[in-house]
Amino acid sequence: MSDRRDFMKTAAALAGLALATGEASADGERNDDFIRSVQRARIFDLSHTWDENSPIAGVNPPYSMVLNATHAGTRGTFDPDGQLSFTSEIQQWSGQHGAPSIDAIGHIGHNGRLFGGVDAAAATSDTRGIGRSGVGAHLDIAHYPKELLVNRGVLLDVARFLQKNDQPLPPAFNITDEHLAETARHQGVRIRRGDTVLIRTGWGRLFTDDPVTYKGDNAAGVGVAGARFLVKAKARVVGNDTLTFEVRPPLAFPPEVPLFQVFPVHMILIPDNGINIIENYFLEEIAAAKEYEFLLVVPPLKIRGGTGSALRSFAMVPRG
Repeated sequence: MSDRRDFMKTAAALAGLALATGEASADGERNDDFIRSVQRARIFDLSHTWDENSPIAGVNPPYSMVLNATHAGTRGTFDPDGQLSFTSEIQQWSGQHGAPSIDAIGHIGHNGRLFGGVDAAAATSDTRGIGRSGVGAHLDIAHYPKELLVNRGVLLDVARFLQKNDQPLPPAFNITDEHLAETARHQGVRIRRGDTVLIRTGWGRLFTDDPVTYKGDNAAGVGVAGARFLVKAKARVVGNDTLTFEVRPPLAFPPEVPLFQVFPVHMILIPDNGINIIENYFLEEIAAAKEYEFLLVVPPLKIRGGTGSALRSFAMVPRG
């Protein structure tokens, strides 16, 4: 356990230094040790393969991709002998969706306000993107904090703890504060201030095996009490293996909330507390390995005004 913590501490510190300064350390030996440590790490790919068949919430545009240039059509474009050929594509999709994907802080409003009290309508009055109007530019995905590109990650395998097997939680299962706290105790992990907390429902296997169920009206996920637990634990980013992170149907009623709400968890986390949400993670492999603490890499595209970004996200742990 000590070696594992040393690995994550050293890797995170040096990666953070490189991200913050963009300069190589004068201490070449330390850099070599860091590189060797990272190269020896076991990497868990947390991403699904994304294509036109991937499940997307009905309120978002479908994904499409087409090659606008093919190798057969480009030979000879630049040289008479036809030695060089190339291909390229055009994609159309909603930027905050993918497999996985992260929501920008400006993605969700609550009572007409974004995080920090920013006027939501003013922030999106210029349709080129969040903040292009001059209001709320710091809430787009391009402003995702550099220190969170590499962060300590914690996995709470709620499905395995409650089910006593590797099967998914039932549809519409509401993950509460008690479920999260008990899972953490059972696994022997502690959420620290600033962590990225991932929650396994087991629904990740349905992304490709049963996409209709995966994107259906009823799905397991985090409820209002679970969201408040994550806020109290001081998580900076949260994520799971479902389409919307929160339980579906995504509804809350008094007295749990003051008024009837749709997508209450999104409002609690994003505009009320400035916590990014990551959806559509593939957590089966890392959960099966019982790796509950790891170095997590979350690299959103730096898109000005973007409401979110698809990710190629992965977790790293020491081998053995």
